[in-house]
Amino acid sequence: MPMMSAHRQLTFDEITVTDELPLHEATFVVVDLETTGGDRQNDAVTEIGAVKVRGGEVLGEFATLVNPERGIPPSVVSITGITEAMVHDAPRWDSVLPAFLEFCRGAVLVAHNAPFDIGFLRAGCERLDLTWPKPQVVDTVKLARRVLTRDETPNHKLGTLARVLGARTEPVHRALDDARATVDVLHVLLERLGPLGVRTLEDLLGHLPDVTPQQKRKRGLADSLPHSPGVYLFRGPKDEVLYIGTASDLRRRVKQYFTAGEKRSRVKEMVGISERVDHVECSHPLEAEVRELRLLSAHQPRYNRRSKFPQRAWWVVLTDEVFPRLSIVRAPRADALGPFGSRHAATAAVDALQSATTIRRCTDRLSPRKPGRPCALHELGRCGAPCAGLQSAEDYAPEVVTIRDVIRGRSGDLLDRLREELQRLSDGERYEDAADHRDRLASLVRSLDRGQRLSALASVPELVAARPDGRGGWHLSVIRHGRLASAGVARRGVPPMPVVDLLQASAETVLDGPGPLHGATADEARVIYRWLTTGGTRLVRTTDPWTEPANAAGSWRTWLEKATAGRTPYAAID
Repeated sequence: MPMMSAHRQLTFDEITVTDELPLHEATFVVVDLETTGGDRQNDAVTEIGAVKVRGGEVLGEFATLVNPERGIPPSVVSITGITEAMVHDAPRWDSVLPAFLEFCRGAVLVAHNAPFDIGFLRAGCERLDLTWPKPQVVDTVKLARRVLTRDETPNHKLGTLARVLGARTEPVHRALDDARATVDVLHVLLERLGPLGVRTLEDLLGHLPDVTPQQKRKRGLADSLPHSPGVYLFRGPKDEVLYIGTASDLRRRVKQYFTAGEKRSRVKEMVGISERVDHVECSHPLEAEVRELRLLSAHQPRYNRRSKFPQRAWWVVLTDEVFPRLSIVRAPRADALGPFGSRHAATAAVDALQSATTIRRCTDRLSPRKPGRPCALHELGRCGAPCAGLQSAEDYAPEVVTIRDVIRGRSGDLLDRLREELQRLSDGERYEDAADHRDRLASLVRSLDRGQRLSALASVPELVAARPDGRGGWHLSVIRHGRLASAGVARRGVPPMPVVDLLQASAETVLDGPGPLHGATADEARVIYRWLTTGGTRLVRTTDPWTEPANAAGSWRTWLEKATAGRTPYAAID
């Protein structure tokens, strides 16, 4: 997969001693993607190629085919030459993208027609729940339009620029070759900018088009910010919070808002009316992420699109009736299924649970003594028997227990029923029905797995964890009932355990709250869970064992991977 040389890439902590980073010291990763089409939401990557360069020298390369987990249109095959047979055994995007993010960590991303490639990379991060690193981006199309005259090139296509500027590699719609050609184009364009006084990375980003006058005038807002991790808050003329974000380097990140690297029109508008930038320094990135979530909830800034209402998750519960039914609610009880980011996702889970049980679906309030007439859903065969008076409460109870057991991870019988139905549909050659059923089951397993993992974490009264900081020290966190209660660092050479003792003694008091997450928000619990289970994080202390139920949906993860891969469409997956 990635091919790298022995050269070590400088980190931003090493290269941002001053804001003016010379271009010959900047690390660029030039990337190119081949895809099944141009829709970043519905199409997929088939190949990625990238070249890491600094000071005109190639430091490493990253190249691999990618299994798109779907067909490749003949029109695309005719352009790229990449066939379905070539990508059948290739790694999937969920393993390639994390590796690429590590390869380009701390570098400036470069692409020819950058919105296309960067758009697919960002969309992949969203789908895989990965953190987009918010790198600086240089688009060689826009750079060429700024540097070259109409007399020098008839157009700004990569093939044309490679020929006009004498690139050593000919672009052929294959990712690595096109990335290599873009490297040569980039170097020639940078040479052309030298006589114009463009000698630093900030000069380059400011020289690109699309930098508004307001952005240029507001550059000084970042001057007082430190080179440390934390949260930044753009404030407007009435001191209102307009936008909130996080950064591993506050000054470097905020400066990006005043360059061509910022493409979002809404954010450009926000920058134009901002009067100052406040900040909250944090011990490490986890603390910054958590503080961002809490500040978003407190201020609800109009220019942030995500996580403004962290309490507004959806949950699926059994109603408190003699003959319970499944209901979608905002305020969960302890045995709720969720959290779901949308009502649509919660509805899909309800459909899956109902398809495997005789749980009733009508909303009529029923009495064991006066069941009344059958509802319309019963006449259509889509409602449980209680509304027709054909079941007693005692006969109905096992179905309720089955649902509660699968939500709590005490039994997998309901999931087994759904898998048997999937096999029956496949054996009957009802492949389209089988595919729909498979997708419903996969969605349910994913929801159960996520909910059970977060609930297990939130049930622990206190745990202390440490993560290597990459420099011989530790990032430390005290977590109570799924919430970050304290954060700190033990730098290289500092004994960590006294720091742990101090953090525990000064940590926020967190009381056990209601619901499956014990009072924590879904977003905060999810961020903490990801931090605990990645990056070499280690548990230091815990009041109670952090465990998941023996029959939790986690035992279905292998099946879920196969179902998600979709390599055998319209067939059962064993």
